[in-house]
Amino acid sequence: MTEQELRQLIGAVKTGRASRRGFVRTLVGLGLTAPFANLLLAHAGVAAETSTFDYKPMKAGGGGPLKLLYWQAPTLLNPHFAVGTKDQEGSRIFYEPLAGWDADGNLVPILAADAPDSENGGISADGKTVTWKLKQGVKWHDGKPFTADDVVFNWEYARDPATAATTIGSYQDIKAEKVDDYTVKVEFEKPTPFWADAFVGVQGMIIPKHLFEAYKGGKSRDAPANLKPVGTGPYRFVDFNPGDIVRGERNPDYHLPNRPYFDTVEMKGGGDAVSAARAVIQTGEYDYAWNLQVEDEILTRLEKGDDAKGRVVITPSGSLEHIQLNTTDPWTEVDGEFSSVKSKHPILGDPIVRQALALLVDRNAVQKYIYGRTGVATGNFVNAPARFVSKDTHWEFNVAKANELLDKAGWPRGSDGIRAKDGKKLKFVFQTSINAPRQKNQEIVKQACQKAGIDMELKSVVSSVYFSSDVANLDTYSHFHCDLQMYTTTMNEPDPERFMRQFLSSEIAQKANKWQGRNIVRWHNDEYDADFKAADNELDPVKRAALYIKMNNLVVGDNAVIPDVYRPRVAGVSRQLRVHLTGWDNDMWDLRNWYRETT
Repeated sequence: MTEQELRQLIGAVKTGRASRRGFVRTLVGLGLTAPFANLLLAHAGVAAETSTFDYKPMKAGGGGPLKLLYWQAPTLLNPHFAVGTKDQEGSRIFYEPLAGWDADGNLVPILAADAPDSENGGISADGKTVTWKLKQGVKWHDGKPFTADDVVFNWEYARDPATAATTIGSYQDIKAEKVDDYTVKVEFEKPTPFWADAFVGVQGMIIPKHLFEAYKGGKSRDAPANLKPVGTGPYRFVDFNPGDIVRGERNPDYHLPNRPYFDTVEMKGGGDAVSAARAVIQTGEYDYAWNLQVEDEILTRLEKGDDAKGRVVITPSGSLEHIQLNTTDPWTEVDGEFSSVKSKHPILGDPIVRQALALLVDRNAVQKYIYGRTGVATGNFVNAPARFVSKDTHWEFNVAKANELLDKAGWPRGSDGIRAKDGKKLKFVFQTSINAPRQKNQEIVKQACQKAGIDMELKSVVSSVYFSSDVANLDTYSHFHCDLQMYTTTMNEPDPERFMRQFLSSEIAQKANKWQGRNIVRWHNDEYDADFKAADNELDPVKRAALYIKMNNLVVGDNAVIPDVYRPRVAGVSRQLRVHLTGWDNDMWDLRNWYRETT
């Protein structure tokens, strides 16, 4: 389909000559995705469809306990400080954004009265203003009213560099203004195509002004509510043991009728993904298990058990298991900081070494022998929606080619078989979280590296430590105190804007921002920064997609990271539990509508 044909089809939907559903079906048939099709219509000012969910309970409560099992346990419950998905998930039990994303990429109002569009006056014609109408009658868990003051405060809180919020990228370049008690206007400096970033989804959870205002800026980490949340969500806080368990109880004043269904909720952390899968699918001890990064062979066997009490739910997403190459020196301290942005990695600064490492990752073996249907081999960083996926890249597993490259680049083997140059050996520390698939993945990489004269020391860190938000914890992935590391980076919107912030120079994680920046590899590229800025203000969806494809190619082409497998969301769900999952928000996004079938 040409650009002109696409515009004509969008115009037909806007004028009512074609249906929205037909438009989505047409684009899906061309290899695109429903979320992307819906975003194209949103950019063109076509009102979104209202998402409806099947919800059978006729009253709130009475559902007993809901037991959730997370093999990575939350360590704090302030969404603005969540460096890992587990902290975002724990926070979402209590806090809510103005809107979330459903599985089709539609905006679903939560604290907003409706989703802004051009028809209801929410989106200005010049693409520089979005107006949110807030839902009235919503109360914080302590009984205080939720108003526009809370929304504007979250903008002020997150955009302040002294707060060191992980969400700063979503708020620093906008202005939020209170129009009245239940209306907020968001202004952008330039036309902004992906306006549904601030106050939406994972980075949009709203914290109460009256409890956090005294802890803005440099005092942000001292707020008692960082560990004792007071939100607007379906469940109120009961207690929290960081790294272990979160408990909540039904909010009797919740702003939706007949919700929530469950009387209590418990999010238990720790253990491992295999045990979590068994606890839901095999024994039925828990109702829900998050992020089942488990060999597909094991999942299939559990599901086929004669007395299986749960099922595996696989949801498409853009999440990626990848290997990061440190651009900085993790072994030399500069101004009291290792992996300082002021330093350069003594070996990985050589592009030939990075290229050789990329050739030594056997993605096909990782997919075939570990992930199966739950992980697809890829050479791209952006893997969804399809419109943003580059066709210019390719990957290969080639030990002979890696050896040839290193030979020509002057990295000869020593008597011990390890290559060296200028007194520096090709010896690396490669870390990840303790998890069977990841550790098997490490072994596959190590074996290939040995054949190329590269020594790889494998390090595994307990998940609750590796993904901790503790700024004093030197073993977190955001500190990156090693040469290479591996984990899954999660794409939480049906648009790559926030996902690709991970390579912006302004997002480099460092001591100055308490390692809360999203650019963990500390990669810097002026061309990338310029392209990101251009895409951020490009209203033409075709040109914008081309810019993100170019950014993907820059990152992958420089081997700043090595994509491994892109992963759909995989969860274990009780046979009776009814959930609404999406690949574009976190798993707790629609907890208010969860219930259990009793017959």
